[in-house]
Amino acid sequence: MKIGLYSITYLGIWYKGGALSLADFIQKAKQLGYSGIEIDGKRPHGNPMDLSAKARQEIKAMTAGEGLDMVALAGNNDFSSPVPELRECQIMMVKEQIKLAADLGAPIVRLFLAWTGITMKDGIAHYDLASKIKRDALALIPRIETWQYARDCFVEVAKFAEEQGVTLVLQDHHPIIRDHRDVLDMIEQVNSPAFKACLDVPLFPRQDDAWVREAVQAAGPLQIHTHYNGEFERNADGKVVERMIPMYNRDLVNTAGFVRELKEIGYTGYHCYEFCHEALGKDFESKGIEYIDAQAALALEFLRDIMIAEGVYEK
Repeated sequence: MKIGLYSITYLGIWYKGGALSLADFIQKAKQLGYSGIEIDGKRPHGNPMDLSAKARQEIKAMTAGEGLDMVALAGNNDFSSPVPELRECQIMMVKEQIKLAADLGAPIVRLFLAWTGITMKDGIAHYDLASKIKRDALALIPRIETWQYARDCFVEVAKFAEEQGVTLVLQDHHPIIRDHRDVLDMIEQVNSPAFKACLDVPLFPRQDDAWVREAVQAAGPLQIHTHYNGEFERNADGKVVERMIPMYNRDLVNTAGFVRELKEIGYTGYHCYEFCHEALGKDFESKGIEYIDAQAALALEFLRDIMIAEGVYEK
């Protein structure tokens, strides 16, 4: 298993200060010791309409020149709208992201079923308003109708992905997706060799060993990509451990159990780290990019130690 860095970490929305350019992000990933990168498919990093054929060639060459794998392109799609025009816009964007992934040499495009989005205030991203808007919209129609809208969209883009030689992965992200069973149900219904799973253990509704085992074993070979997140610190013994984030009510993640189960199913793909929440200090002040650098370094060491202990780490 290898560890990659997802560019949402340096998109310039979670900390004080601007985004890294894509070139600087690639160099940052290399400096920190990551083995590959996942590019966010939106501005300022990977929006297809911003990247010419020449720019795509340069990004691909730069990544290879740094000795990094181009792991994936991350879509931020929402296939849940009852409005056909809105779904068609989303389909068009995903198709463009699939073409971009093919041009960059990224074998995977990560998709959501219904991404809620973010809003910006004073240069910092927030989930609360966008999440409320999405909850209110979803309450207007039965869940089964939303599911059917999304399934039809996935069928269309999966067929296109097959033609482009790219594999789509569905992430187990709320609000429509509740857990791994929904992901696997959708994969079965779409019925495409180019449509597989991205189960992320931080999103699991339970973190006990039994649930983690059930999820991973159920996915089996369909699981081809995953992410992890959170914040980290050194304990008294100098070991990197996950720490509770003051403003988020979330259990510590069973990362070790997840890696053990992935080992059991023969998973050899990437775990991509993402810092995807507001970076705050002890007094809830916004932190700068130095804080992100420190967290990205600790996150790599944290997961690397677990993988080494399980005998699955590959640089």
